[in-house]
Amino acid sequence: MASLNKAMILGNLGDNPEVRSTPNGQTVATLRIATNERWTDKDGQAQERTEWHRVVVWGRQAEQCGTYLSKGRQVFVEGRIQTREWTDKEGHRRFTTEVIAQRIQFLGNRAGGSGNPAADGAPVPSPMGPADEEDVPF
Repeated sequence: MASLNKAMILGNLGDNPEVRSTPNGQTVATLRIATNERWTDKDGQAQERTEWHRVVVWGRQAEQCGTYLSKGRQVFVEGRIQTREWTDKEGHRRFTTEVIAQRIQFLGNRAGGSGNPAADGAPVPSPMGPADEEDVPF
């Protein structure tokens, strides 16, 4: 029997990307993306709930996220869901669930304008290919 692990998220960044390098020199970016659900309850009142997603981006895509993305920017992410486990300093088991990005598409413009033509509406390299692909054309 086949299985499928695929996540698709369309939302807005809650913070600027957190970009760092691993000890072996690979770039990794962490994104916090908010998605909103709106509905009308049984009393006719408008309701809204925000869900926060942790997205991890690797390699060239991570570098591009650090260059072109900022808080508030809309993005579309395709990836897979992964749960990690670790033990904290106090010896407690901790878990986190995140989306490991395989493709990211930058949407909209950065709010306000930054003097960076790519950030202020000029074409941005997108969509991005798989995170482990070394021959991404940009």
